[in-house]
Amino acid sequence: MFFFQDAVSPAAGANSAAAAMQQMGVGQFLRHEDPLGWVVVITLCVMSVSSWYFIIANAIRNSMVRSRADRVIDGFWANSSTQDAIRELEAQPKSEPFSKIALDAASAVAHHQQASAAAAGGRLAESLSRSEFIDRALRQAVDRESLRLEGGMTLLATVGSAAPFVGLLGTVWGIYHALIRISASGNASMEAVAGPVGEALIMTAFGLFAAIPAVFAYNFFSRANRLTYARFDEFAHDLHDFFATGSRVESK
Repeated sequence: MFFFQDAVSPAAGANSAAAAMQQMGVGQFLRHEDPLGWVVVITLCVMSVSSWYFIIANAIRNSMVRSRADRVIDGFWANSSTQDAIRELEAQPKSEPFSKIALDAASAVAHHQQASAAAAGGRLAESLSRSEFIDRALRQAVDRESLRLEGGMTLLATVGSAAPFVGLLGTVWGIYHALIRISASGNASMEAVAGPVGEALIMTAFGLFAAIPAVFAYNFFSRANRLTYARFDEFAHDLHDFFATGSRVESK
Protein backbone atom coordinates (compact mmCIF):
# COMPACT_ATOMS: atom_id res chain seq x y z
CA MET A 1 0.00 0.00 0.00
CA PHE A 2 2.74 2.41 0.96
CA PHE A 3 4.82 1.52 -2.10
CA PHE A 4 1.82 2.27 -4.31
CA GLN A 5 1.38 5.69 -2.75
CA ASP A 6 5.08 6.52 -3.17
CA ALA A 7 4.90 5.59 -6.84
CA VAL A 8 1.86 7.74 -7.47
CA SER A 9 3.01 10.84 -5.60
CA PRO A 10 5.72 11.94 -8.10
CA ALA A 11 3.30 11.63 -10.98
CA ALA A 12 0.68 13.63 -9.12
CA GLY A 13 3.28 16.28 -8.23
CA ALA A 14 4.37 16.49 -11.86
CA ASN A 15 0.78 16.96 -13.00
CA SER A 16 0.28 19.70 -10.42
CA ALA A 17 3.44 21.47 -11.52
CA ALA A 18 2.38 21.21 -15.17
CA ALA A 19 -1.03 22.62 -14.34
CA ALA A 20 0.60 25.46 -12.42
CA MET A 21 2.90 26.30 -15.32
CA GLN A 22 -0.06 26.40 -17.71
CA GLN A 23 -1.58 29.13 -15.57
CA MET A 24 1.48 31.40 -15.90
CA GLY A 25 1.05 32.30 -19.59
CA VAL A 26 0.52 35.77 -20.99
CA GLY A 27 -3.02 34.86 -22.01
CA GLN A 28 -3.97 34.01 -18.44
CA PHE A 29 -2.24 37.19 -17.30
CA LEU A 30 -4.25 39.41 -19.65
CA ARG A 31 -7.57 37.73 -18.80
CA HIS A 32 -7.12 38.31 -15.07
CA GLU A 33 -6.02 41.96 -15.18
CA ASP A 34 -8.08 44.64 -13.42
CA PRO A 35 -8.33 48.31 -14.57
CA LEU A 36 -5.14 49.37 -12.78
CA GLY A 37 -3.27 46.42 -14.26
CA TRP A 38 -4.44 47.41 -17.74
CA VAL A 39 -3.28 50.99 -17.13
CA VAL A 40 0.17 49.65 -16.26
CA VAL A 41 0.25 47.38 -19.32
CA ILE A 42 -0.84 50.18 -21.68
CA THR A 43 1.66 52.59 -20.11
CA LEU A 44 4.51 50.13 -20.62
CA CYS A 45 3.43 49.46 -24.20
CA VAL A 46 3.36 53.21 -24.96
CA MET A 47 6.78 53.61 -23.34
CA SER A 48 8.24 50.75 -25.36
CA VAL A 49 6.77 51.87 -28.70
CA SER A 50 7.83 55.50 -28.11
CA SER A 51 11.37 54.55 -27.15
CA TRP A 52 11.77 52.29 -30.19
CA TYR A 53 10.46 55.07 -32.42
CA PHE A 54 13.12 57.47 -31.17
CA ILE A 55 15.79 54.77 -31.22
CA ILE A 56 15.17 54.19 -34.92
CA ALA A 57 14.72 57.91 -35.70
CA ASN A 58 17.92 58.90 -33.88
CA ALA A 59 19.88 56.06 -35.47
CA ILE A 60 18.86 57.23 -38.95
CA ARG A 61 19.50 60.89 -38.13
CA ASN A 62 22.94 60.28 -36.59
CA SER A 63 23.94 58.04 -39.47
CA MET A 64 22.96 60.69 -42.02
CA VAL A 65 24.75 63.48 -40.13
CA ARG A 66 27.98 61.49 -39.84
CA SER A 67 27.88 60.33 -43.47
CA ARG A 68 27.46 63.89 -44.80
CA ALA A 69 29.64 65.80 -42.34
CA ASP A 70 33.00 65.28 -44.07
CA ARG A 71 31.53 65.92 -47.51
CA VAL A 72 29.90 69.19 -46.46
CA ILE A 73 32.92 70.49 -44.51
CA ASP A 74 35.53 69.48 -47.08
CA GLY A 75 33.36 70.79 -49.91
CA PHE A 76 33.08 74.18 -48.24
CA TRP A 77 36.83 74.59 -47.73
CA ALA A 78 37.71 73.17 -51.15
CA ASN A 79 35.64 75.80 -52.92
CA SER A 80 37.69 78.74 -54.16
CA SER A 81 34.67 81.05 -54.25
CA THR A 82 32.68 81.84 -51.12
CA GLN A 83 29.54 82.42 -53.16
CA ASP A 84 29.87 79.02 -54.84
CA ALA A 85 30.41 77.42 -51.45
CA ILE A 86 27.28 79.10 -50.09
CA ARG A 87 25.25 77.88 -53.06
CA GLU A 88 26.42 74.33 -52.40
CA LEU A 89 25.47 74.68 -48.74
CA GLU A 90 22.01 75.93 -49.69
CA ALA A 91 21.53 72.79 -51.80
CA GLN A 92 22.01 70.54 -48.78
CA PRO A 93 18.94 68.97 -47.10
CA LYS A 94 17.23 70.98 -44.38
CA SER A 95 18.19 68.37 -41.80
CA GLU A 96 21.92 68.74 -42.50
CA PRO A 97 23.36 70.71 -39.51
CA PHE A 98 26.86 71.71 -40.70
CA SER A 99 25.55 73.53 -43.76
CA LYS A 100 23.05 75.43 -41.61
CA ILE A 101 25.79 76.58 -39.22
CA ALA A 102 27.89 77.87 -42.12
CA LEU A 103 24.90 79.58 -43.73
CA ASP A 104 24.05 81.36 -40.47
CA ALA A 105 27.62 82.66 -40.29
CA ALA A 106 27.50 83.89 -43.88
CA SER A 107 24.13 85.51 -43.24
CA ALA A 108 25.52 87.28 -40.18
CA VAL A 109 28.42 88.66 -42.23
CA ALA A 110 26.09 89.96 -44.93
CA HIS A 111 23.74 91.52 -42.38
CA HIS A 112 26.61 93.25 -40.56
CA GLN A 113 28.00 94.61 -43.82
CA GLN A 114 24.61 95.98 -44.86
CA ALA A 115 24.02 97.57 -41.47
CA SER A 116 27.48 99.11 -41.41
CA ALA A 117 27.05 100.54 -44.89
CA ALA A 118 23.67 102.09 -44.08
CA ALA A 119 23.59 105.60 -42.77
CA ALA A 120 21.61 104.67 -39.68
CA GLY A 121 23.45 101.39 -39.19
CA GLY A 122 26.55 102.81 -37.66
CA ARG A 123 25.28 102.01 -34.19
CA LEU A 124 25.41 98.27 -34.95
CA ALA A 125 29.03 98.47 -36.07
CA GLU A 126 29.86 100.46 -32.95
CA SER A 127 28.05 98.18 -30.49
CA LEU A 128 29.08 94.86 -32.08
CA SER A 129 32.21 94.32 -34.09
CA ARG A 130 32.20 92.00 -37.09
CA SER A 131 33.89 89.28 -35.05
CA GLU A 132 31.41 89.55 -32.17
CA PHE A 133 28.42 89.52 -34.52
CA ILE A 134 29.65 86.36 -36.27
CA ASP A 135 30.49 84.72 -32.95
CA ARG A 136 26.96 85.33 -31.65
CA ALA A 137 25.39 83.92 -34.81
CA LEU A 138 27.59 80.84 -34.67
CA ARG A 139 26.78 80.20 -31.01
CA GLN A 140 23.06 80.39 -31.73
CA ALA A 141 23.41 78.08 -34.73
CA VAL A 142 25.45 75.50 -32.80
CA ASP A 143 22.99 75.56 -29.90
CA ARG A 144 20.05 75.15 -32.26
CA GLU A 145 21.55 72.20 -34.14
CA SER A 146 22.68 70.59 -30.88
CA LEU A 147 19.14 70.77 -29.52
CA ARG A 148 17.85 69.09 -32.66
CA LEU A 149 20.17 66.16 -32.05
CA GLU A 150 18.77 65.89 -28.52
CA GLY A 151 15.30 65.00 -29.83
CA GLY A 152 13.95 61.97 -27.99
CA MET A 153 16.82 61.73 -25.53
CA THR A 154 14.68 62.90 -22.61
CA LEU A 155 12.07 60.26 -23.40
CA LEU A 156 14.72 57.52 -23.62
CA ALA A 157 16.12 58.56 -20.24
CA THR A 158 12.63 58.63 -18.74
CA VAL A 159 11.71 55.20 -20.07
CA GLY A 160 15.03 53.72 -18.99
CA SER A 161 14.63 54.96 -15.43
CA ALA A 162 10.86 54.75 -14.93
CA ALA A 163 9.76 51.61 -16.82
CA PRO A 164 11.17 49.12 -14.26
CA PHE A 165 9.29 50.89 -11.46
CA VAL A 166 6.08 50.96 -13.49
CA GLY A 167 6.46 47.21 -14.04
CA LEU A 168 7.21 46.74 -10.35
CA LEU A 169 4.01 48.59 -9.48
CA GLY A 170 2.08 46.15 -11.64
CA THR A 171 3.86 43.22 -9.99
CA VAL A 172 3.11 44.42 -6.47
CA TRP A 173 -0.52 45.08 -7.37
CA GLY A 174 -0.81 41.68 -9.03
CA ILE A 175 0.70 39.83 -6.08
CA TYR A 176 -1.63 41.67 -3.73
CA HIS A 177 -4.68 40.49 -5.68
CA ALA A 178 -3.19 37.00 -6.01
CA LEU A 179 -2.85 36.71 -2.25
CA ILE A 180 -6.45 37.88 -1.82
CA ARG A 181 -7.67 35.19 -4.26
CA ILE A 182 -5.59 32.51 -2.59
CA SER A 183 -6.83 33.54 0.85
CA ALA A 184 -10.47 33.52 -0.31
CA SER A 185 -10.13 30.07 -1.87
CA GLY A 186 -8.30 28.60 1.12
CA ASN A 187 -6.07 26.64 -1.25
CA ALA A 188 -2.33 27.25 -0.88
CA SER A 189 -1.17 24.47 -3.16
CA MET A 190 1.45 24.92 -5.87
CA GLU A 191 -1.09 25.24 -8.68
CA ALA A 192 -3.06 27.83 -6.71
CA VAL A 193 -0.05 30.01 -5.90
CA ALA A 194 2.20 29.73 -8.97
CA GLY A 195 -0.35 30.95 -11.50
CA PRO A 196 -1.33 34.28 -9.91
CA VAL A 197 2.19 35.06 -8.74
CA GLY A 198 3.64 34.18 -12.14
CA GLU A 199 1.12 36.46 -13.81
CA ALA A 200 2.18 39.31 -11.54
CA LEU A 201 5.87 38.79 -12.32
CA ILE A 202 5.15 39.23 -16.04
CA MET A 203 4.70 42.95 -15.27
CA THR A 204 8.32 43.18 -14.13
CA ALA A 205 9.43 41.48 -17.34
CA PHE A 206 7.43 43.99 -19.39
CA GLY A 207 9.05 46.86 -17.51
CA LEU A 208 12.55 45.50 -18.14
CA PHE A 209 11.72 44.84 -21.78
CA ALA A 210 10.85 48.52 -22.19
CA ALA A 211 13.72 49.88 -20.08
CA ILE A 212 16.78 47.92 -21.23
CA PRO A 213 16.77 49.02 -24.91
CA ALA A 214 16.10 52.62 -23.85
CA VAL A 215 19.08 52.64 -21.47
CA PHE A 216 21.48 51.18 -24.05
CA ALA A 217 20.21 53.57 -26.74
CA TYR A 218 20.49 56.61 -24.46
CA ASN A 219 24.12 55.83 -23.60
CA PHE A 220 25.00 55.15 -27.24
CA PHE A 221 23.38 58.32 -28.59
CA SER A 222 24.81 60.44 -25.77
CA ARG A 223 28.33 59.49 -26.79
CA ALA A 224 27.57 59.89 -30.51
CA ASN A 225 26.10 63.34 -29.87
CA ARG A 226 29.13 64.44 -27.86
CA LEU A 227 31.36 63.62 -30.82
CA THR A 228 29.08 65.57 -33.14
CA TYR A 229 29.02 68.55 -30.75
CA ALA A 230 32.81 68.58 -30.81
CA ARG A 231 32.75 68.74 -34.61
CA PHE A 232 30.18 71.56 -34.45
CA ASP A 233 32.51 73.58 -32.23
CA GLU A 234 35.56 72.88 -34.38
CA PHE A 235 33.76 73.86 -37.58
CA ALA A 236 32.28 76.96 -35.94
CA HIS A 237 35.72 78.15 -34.80
CA ASP A 238 37.10 77.70 -38.31
CA LEU A 239 34.12 79.55 -39.77
CA HIS A 240 34.58 82.40 -37.32
CA ASP A 241 38.23 82.81 -38.27
CA PHE A 242 37.39 82.64 -41.97
CA PHE A 243 34.54 85.15 -42.01
CA ALA A 244 36.15 87.49 -39.46
CA THR A 245 39.61 87.63 -41.02
CA GLY A 246 39.01 86.47 -44.58
CA SER A 247 41.20 83.37 -44.28
CA ARG A 248 41.02 80.07 -42.47
CA VAL A 249 43.43 79.51 -39.61
CA GLU A 250 44.82 76.04 -40.14
CA SER A 251 45.09 73.94 -36.96
CA LYS A 252 48.38 72.17 -36.36
